[in-house]
This record gives sequence, C-alpha cells and structure tokens, in this order.
Amino acid sequence: MNSGMQNLVISLGAMQVARKIPFDDPDVLNYVRIAYVSAQVIVLAIYYYTSLVIKRKNDQTVLKYVEPPSAFSSEPGALVTTTVRDYDLSETSKLLRSVYMGVAMMGFMHLYLKYTQPLFIQSLMGLKNLYDAKLVAIHVLGKPATGDLQRPFKTPGMFGAAPTGPQTDSASIAEAEKRVGAKKEE
Repeated sequence: MNSGMQNLVISLGAMQVARKIPFDDPDVLNYVRIAYVSAQVIVLAIYYYTSLVIKRKNDQTVLKYVEPPSAFSSEPGALVTTTVRDYDLSETSKLLRSVYMGVAMMGFMHLYLKYTQPLFIQSLMGLKNLYDAKLVAIHVLGKPATGDLQRPFKTPGMFGAAPTGPQTDSASIAEAEKRVGAKKEE
C-alpha cells in the first residue's frame, strides 16, 4: 500500500478512535494537547538533526536532473544542477515548512475554531510522516540511497498511479542542456 493510501486509512481509523475520546473532560483534552505538542517537537527535532547530519556529511556529489514542468505551462522542464548536500538540505527545508504550516493550521483550528479531534489525528499523522520521510531513512536510519530512496526523489502517485518527479535519464538531461545552451547564445 502506498503512502497516500496509508495516510487515508490512518486518518479514517484515527477519526473513529477520536469519536470515542471524551474531549469534554479538561484532563483528557490537556493530555491530547500534550501528545500533539510532543509529537510535533519530536518531528521537528529529528528533522533538525537530519539537517545537521547532512551538513556534517557535506556530500558534494553533483546531481543533475530535469525538473518536471508545471501543470499549466507549455514550457519544458528546467535543468537543475546541484549537489547532493544542497538537494537534501532543500528537501529538509520543505519538510520543516510542512510541519510549520501544519502547526499553524492546527493552532487556528484548535484555538480559534475550538476543534479538538484534529489534535489527536495530527499527532499520529506527524509521526507517520516522519516515518515516511526519505531523508530520515537515509541520514538517520542509515538506509542506502537506492530504489525509492534514490535522489532526486519521485512523488508517489495516488491510488496506484505511476510515481511522478524529476527526469534523470541522460537523454532528458542532454536535451535540457541543449535548450540552456541555445538560450545563452541568443
């Protein structure tokens, strides 16, 4: 089962469990708040640790790929030349940004709109996303960067669709280099 389907199943299961939790009890609500904050602190700490490991490794291997074109653009994808260190740090930055956005949304939903069930669900989902993070698997758990963990990372498709992401084949890279060279000559 791919990650998107797992997230859906976990969310639906957590919603069923959350219906049984008495959020009206202030003690239970405080425990759920503590669990949510603890889960987010753990996730942030591990992502920051991952970025420190990436900086310490300082892998300067060149990474070339063709970024996929945007959905509404007729332009071909752009050539990206970077290092493994810079690529991993940019991906870690995206992970951190997604945690910050989730905390901001949850703060709004809980503090302003007074929703309590999402606290329970998001504390589980934060840990699930940490488990799915490819950079954590590579740099913290020590898994080799092969197969699904090969850079640049592909985005898994929903409901069995083929994964999408940057093109790494030499023909695509050569074509993008030609386009870049043609633009420089003009």
